[in-house]
Amino acid sequence: MKSGKPHGFGIPQTRRRLLYAAFALAFASGVLWLVFHYFLQQPGEFGPAPHALEIWWLRLHGVAAFLMLVYAGLLWGTHARPGLKHGAGWRSSGLAIVGLLVLLGISGYLLYYLVDDDWRDAARVVHWSLGLALALPLGVHVIGVRRARRAKDAGRP
Repeated sequence: MKSGKPHGFGIPQTRRRLLYAAFALAFASGVLWLVFHYFLQQPGEFGPAPHALEIWWLRLHGVAAFLMLVYAGLLWGTHARPGLKHGAGWRSSGLAIVGLLVLLGISGYLLYYLVDDDWRDAARVVHWSLGLALALPLGVHVIGVRRARRAKDAGRP
């Protein structure tokens, strides 16, 4: 839909593009952090040291996380709740997205505030595992909704 108007429980085109950009930025910066943290450590005076760019991927990831929190709140009221109330299709992938975003928010909060290294390491693994897992229901939701919308617009059941 090119008019910028929402379609059903859809999201206006500009907002949708910004949402996709925020998710892509969070995903890409998270994956880059993973690669730099686990595979590109530098030799240091006292053993392996973090790569110099690792902190920048985390900073970028934090910016993307704030953007996603804003959009998640916006989408809850304008997209998710109406879809749940009216029994719109794709409810299971949407609920998976919401659940994973809540867990990502909690684990991200713990990463910021936990001081015990063992708990922090566990929260880190949980957080990046959830982040990688989010790609599946998000892809299913976006692609499935687009296909359903095209079929409806073409007059197919």
